[in-house]
Amino acid sequence: MKFAEFHAGQVIEAGPYLVTEEELVRFASAYDPQWFHTDAQAAAEGPFGGLIASGWHTCGIAMRLVAQAALEGSESFASPGLDYVKWPNPVRPGDSLRLAAQVIEVRRSEKRPTLGILRWQWRLVNQRELTVLDLLATSLFKLPAD
Repeated sequence: MKFAEFHAGQVIEAGPYLVTEEELVRFASAYDPQWFHTDAQAAAEGPFGGLIASGWHTCGIAMRLVAQAALEGSESFASPGLDYVKWPNPVRPGDSLRLAAQVIEVRRSEKRPTLGILRWQWRLVNQRELTVLDLLATSLFKLPAD
């Protein structure tokens, strides 16, 4: 999508994305090697009753869905960061995740008119409609001068 196609209140949906145990363990082994992400037997005895995905893996899945649904072919070039990120429920092997990204604000920078600023809230839910990721992101877009 192009920057001009975004508007406040818009909801962009994507998914589903099926999380496999192999992918969950592979990501965690490389980037978040904690036992409740990588050791099925130990995780079964732990507080979650089984393996759960790294929150960073969950963010990566959301990023992939956002990129495919909204950012491919756009003028997007960076993000200065997130206002917040929350993982209210764990992602488990076999979960089917869907994204809803609600546009909060779309504007041109007053100081840099070739900079478009998009603020949007991303939510990932699983097949039980439980929220597994909630974040507020800012995305930057390179725009032509008026």
